[in-house]
Amino acid sequence: MAAKLLQINFKFNVTGAEYKQMADQLAAPFAEVEGLRWKIWILNEAASEAGGIYLFEDEAALSSFLAGPLAAQVSSHPALSEMSAKPFDVIAGPTAAARGPV
Repeated sequence: MAAKLLQINFKFNVTGAEYKQMADQLAAPFAEVEGLRWKIWILNEAASEAGGIYLFEDEAALSSFLAGPLAAQVSSHPALSEMSAKPFDVIAGPTAAARGPV
């Protein structure tokens, strides 16, 4: 099965330091997500925007995550808004040529 990439972006209404503390607390639960190979946490503090880039083993793992309790916890958090979740296919050849970690 083909790996699937997920891009999640959202706005946050806390300080950058508070957001980073929230991320630190959620890192371990994300590490336990079945089928998640890795997650890169992203932050644009000046724009109060953050999110993540995720690589899942396959479509089933990605779908299970989006339907699960951790995604629900994040999407319903009162400090976060304007959330978008966009799944993508990985184009293996050029990604490997450019040293993409897939």
